[in-house]
Amino acid sequence: MSTKKIYLIVSLLFVSATINSQVLLSLVFGDKLNSDGLEFGLEGGVNWSDVSELGTKSLANFNLGFYFDIRLKNNWNLDTGVLVKSTLGTNNLSDEDLTYLGIVKEEEPGSYSQEISYFIVPILLKYNFKNRIYVEAGPQVGWMRDAYVEFNHESDEKDIQIQEFNKDNLNRIDAGVTLGTGYKLRDDDGMTLGVKYYYGLVDVYKDKSGTNNSAFFLKLNVPIGAERAKSKKTKEKE
Repeated sequence: MSTKKIYLIVSLLFVSATINSQVLLSLVFGDKLNSDGLEFGLEGGVNWSDVSELGTKSLANFNLGFYFDIRLKNNWNLDTGVLVKSTLGTNNLSDEDLTYLGIVKEEEPGSYSQEISYFIVPILLKYNFKNRIYVEAGPQVGWMRDAYVEFNHESDEKDIQIQEFNKDNLNRIDAGVTLGTGYKLRDDDGMTLGVKYYYGLVDVYKDKSGTNNSAFFLKLNVPIGAERAKSKKTKEKE
């Protein structure tokens, strides 16, 4: 079995364990976290990210976390939470990019990408229209967990994947603004489909100005335990 296949299997097992732990946590505590003024659930999706001044192609990754939708006055809500598994970065780094990053090119031809793992916390003010469409905007903060430049080479003879970690060269905190919109699939509490665009206002690299994160998110929000919470309240009233 090739090294790349082993790495892929291990990665899938890790992601599966992360997903299972979050789903289990949500299923156990979901009804306790939901109330008349609060909706709790899982948020997951895909994001395409770039770092300005580096790379020529967007980096695609899956993300997963949980959200809190806090009801305010009238049609206003506060949308927050944490994306626990989320990666930003950029793809198809040039020779000039690699020189700046201090990466020595491999002998085999291949592609290089900068991948940065974050805990992402959005704090968005959301307005809900009567037709189930909503718009939201606000700040977003990211805490970097790890970062590396990844080299990938694929051929009939062999597959190569090499990661060179460089988190010490990056700023630990990322912050910027997010704009989004979406659609609630039911009139009452239920799944929502949405899109968000994020633009970072903090340099990604410590010694290179103008290197800002940006990302387009396609997301699905699934409330957990909301129906159970409503059922409990109905029984208590009876």
